[in-house]
Amino acid sequence: MKKRKLVRALMLFMMVAIIVVLSGCSNAMVLDPKGPVAEHQRDLIYISSILCLVILVPVLALTAWIVWRYRDRKGNKASYKPEWSHNTTMEIVWWAIPIVIIVTLAVITVKYTYKLEPSKALETSTKKPITVQVTSLDWKWLFVYPEQGIATVNYLQIPEDTPIKFELTSDAPMNSFWIPQLGGQIYTMSGMAMTLYLQADEIGHYFGTGANFSGEHFADMTFDVNATSQQDFDAFVEKTKKVPGKLTQETYAELAAPGKSGVRYYSSVPDGLFEQTVTKYMKGDMGHGGHSGHGTSDAGSVKSAATEPKATADHSQMSQMDHSHMNMAK
Repeated sequence: MKKRKLVRALMLFMMVAIIVVLSGCSNAMVLDPKGPVAEHQRDLIYISSILCLVILVPVLALTAWIVWRYRDRKGNKASYKPEWSHNTTMEIVWWAIPIVIIVTLAVITVKYTYKLEPSKALETSTKKPITVQVTSLDWKWLFVYPEQGIATVNYLQIPEDTPIKFELTSDAPMNSFWIPQLGGQIYTMSGMAMTLYLQADEIGHYFGTGANFSGEHFADMTFDVNATSQQDFDAFVEKTKKVPGKLTQETYAELAAPGKSGVRYYSSVPDGLFEQTVTKYMKGDMGHGGHSGHGTSDAGSVKSAATEPKATADHSQMSQMDHSHMNMAK
């Protein structure tokens, strides 16, 4: 009787523990998608989990029941004389069910794998994609808007319901770019240019981070993502073009040096900076990726909308701009 009560108590404890763990999933960002890519990924997680549970739950339940039902009891003197037999119908059933589930899971996985190809342009919007060039540094993120001629550090602003074409590389150890509510992560690597399409369907603030260990201040490699209306995005671009800070080859070299950074804004960027960062490693220059300084290159022409002296606009200087035009409600 004591053992039976103990088993029941353990089963009750396990059920409560499972409920508590699952209740925490309501705050999981990957299960609260705000874009088409993240929605497909969430669906794949749900479908895969359900198909696995179809096998896992009955197997675990039967295992527990068999162990309990046919356990050895005190004073048991029965002889062990098993009678082996074969049942073709049962064999077909318990082999067919897992095979069907595995094939189904394989088909679904292949389908979603092609659907979620990161370099594949999104078909969920008729709007022209906006290009953002992303460079992971030690220990900060540089976002260049080549079409707008501006750049930011550790801050990304995008218009809602508009595809964003991210071009990604690294001028530091390999990292992983991840905005959980918009889509899965993708690696940033020196000497390589990766492509990732994402889209925010709703106005809101989203969390972005580096998901690959990259040294001392890895935990500080986070960035804010602000999805706004097109009008507010255009206002953000115009006001950023008026800040005194310019991203030149010299300021980029300082920025790329190992160290933490707050949010920064630049009113201009050198032409071809992203391409130079990618190709300098192809030429055998270890540069910053090898923690030995930076390769040198001729500065390109500068896309500039301001002629003030060189300076860096920090987040405090831009705080009024950020909040003056960010209407978080549709």
